[in-house]
Amino acid sequence: MSDPRSPSAWSARWPAFAGLAVVALAGVYALALGAPGHGARPQVSLLFGALFWTCALVGVLMLTMITRIFDAGWAPVIRRSWEFALPALPLVILLGIAPLALLPELRHAVWEWTKADDHAIHAKSWFLNEPFFLGRVAFYVAFFAFLAWALRRWSFAQDRDRTASHTHVLHGFSAVGVPLSALALTFLAFDCLMALSYHWFSTMYGVWFFALGIRLALALTVILTHLLATRGWLAGILNQAHRHVLGCLMLAFTVFWAYISFSQYFIIYNANVPEETFWYNIRELDPSTGLRNQWWWVSMWLVFGFFLLPFLLLLFYRTKVVASRLVAVAWLILLGGLADLQFNAIPRQDHHTLVVEPFLSPYLALDLLSVIGFGALVAAVFLRSAGRAECIPVHDPRIQESLDYHE
Repeated sequence: MSDPRSPSAWSARWPAFAGLAVVALAGVYALALGAPGHGARPQVSLLFGALFWTCALVGVLMLTMITRIFDAGWAPVIRRSWEFALPALPLVILLGIAPLALLPELRHAVWEWTKADDHAIHAKSWFLNEPFFLGRVAFYVAFFAFLAWALRRWSFAQDRDRTASHTHVLHGFSAVGVPLSALALTFLAFDCLMALSYHWFSTMYGVWFFALGIRLALALTVILTHLLATRGWLAGILNQAHRHVLGCLMLAFTVFWAYISFSQYFIIYNANVPEETFWYNIRELDPSTGLRNQWWWVSMWLVFGFFLLPFLLLLFYRTKVVASRLVAVAWLILLGGLADLQFNAIPRQDHHTLVVEPFLSPYLALDLLSVIGFGALVAAVFLRSAGRAECIPVHDPRIQESLDYHE
């Protein structure tokens, strides 16, 4: 009888998650591809679910390469789990974002600039034109697929070849991959999110997307590694010191995310330029009445629930080393990340009716279904990978240091 904690036992579950992904995403696609009476909203739900997991997986990719560059001694036992998830990044973009870009009726429904004809689109036409946009989407798929393949290829090869040369290759590859990935994720954030309101712009938007991605990636890592330490192959391997490092990183990027988000708001508030302030105005006030709308309360949650509460909790040492407490903070960050992404993606003013969709709308369930569908897809990719390689990099030069890691 196989050990239920073994990677092979976990890997056997991947078809179930693949089936869940098919069922959940089929419903979202059915509405997005032509159910009457819904306008562009189902397509935005599809984009939202894909972007949530794209953002988190971009964070996983960056953490994988950053820990390679710094030769982090604590990272090898955790990094293998990141490597199992990496192939899901180009797949989510291919199945979630690419169809919206490729099909004209979906593209025109989601991105208003593709059918606009005003001064703003004329001024930005060198960048916001459909052939160039489609080319960039294809580049995102190919670029992230190549990075995922390369990072996994040499890491898994080291399990077989037992040579440190693969680690040196990965150090150099990651040193080049980090700045290129930073550019790619910035343009992806511009194309998929910022361009939803094409009159608005922010030079800090790519950094915000990066900060959010790292926060989501760390939260998912804490939850996943805790699950694997209690029911999977990291039992007896993951220790208090590993949790402490993850907790410290969560604290650091909580502060970084707050700094970027506040700086963007503060600069736009001080400049008081209508082409910029309207983006925040529709997220605070009902355009037709001037009263606070539901998105204002979401913004308060982002301040107090997504920043202040995790920040205060993570200041305490025991929060970072007691598994149950750190997992609770991780779930808090995941919920906050969902709200932050919705805050950026959903409110769009219809200039003819002056109506902004409220946060608590019937489509909120469709947003969550999209997140669940793509999440099941990511889980299926992770589990399938888990049965095809060692569960930890057994011949990594730092593996013993990682196993014995202490504060």
